[in-house]
Amino acid sequence: MTFPWVEFAGLMLAFGINAIIPGADFAMVLRQAVVHGRRAAVLTSLGIACAILVHGTYTLLGVGVIVGQSLLLFNILKWAGAAYLVWLAVAAFRSPPPEPPLLEPGSMARTGDMAAFALGFLTNLLNPKAVLFFLALFTSLVSVRTGGDAKVVYVGSMSLMLFAWFALVSVFFTTPSVRQGFFRAGRWFNRVTGITFLALALRVALAQQR
Repeated sequence: MTFPWVEFAGLMLAFGINAIIPGADFAMVLRQAVVHGRRAAVLTSLGIACAILVHGTYTLLGVGVIVGQSLLLFNILKWAGAAYLVWLAVAAFRSPPPEPPLLEPGSMARTGDMAAFALGFLTNLLNPKAVLFFLALFTSLVSVRTGGDAKVVYVGSMSLMLFAWFALVSVFFTTPSVRQGFFRAGRWFNRVTGITFLALALRVALAQQR
């Protein structure tokens, strides 16, 4: 069977446009890059990309339809996601101002690696809009005649695209000149990121089923 390249291109274009729109994932990678450095930001990006694999998998298995149509399950996911973002906001407000690292660039404990990955993974996984987005994307752009193998390629490509994008974001915001600008902002950086997470939590809390 010929691979549906036209369908694949349309799907990746729609996903790519959505990926570069700033949201919770972008805010998290930015904060990780400034506060903890490039390694943490890249690992957070990897966590986000792995969460996309989870969203894609349950969408292909039909579980996403159940979540999207069940008010109870949708609300559980919605409030869990909002609570997580509020927790991130509180942590940002209580954090000391970002300062240049005392360790060598890129050095990080293994526990820190896992924490960075988990932050990215949970930030994306607990976003109810991701559930609805994947349902809408596959319903509108993927034909029912498209084979399972092609759909697996679609999901894997989305994950790789998202990781590549946020890895680039990580590199940009950890360049010395850019990062020093955030260091000079001091506690204002924590306040702005905290307010951003609160705004995103409100946006998630107000999310509605379609």
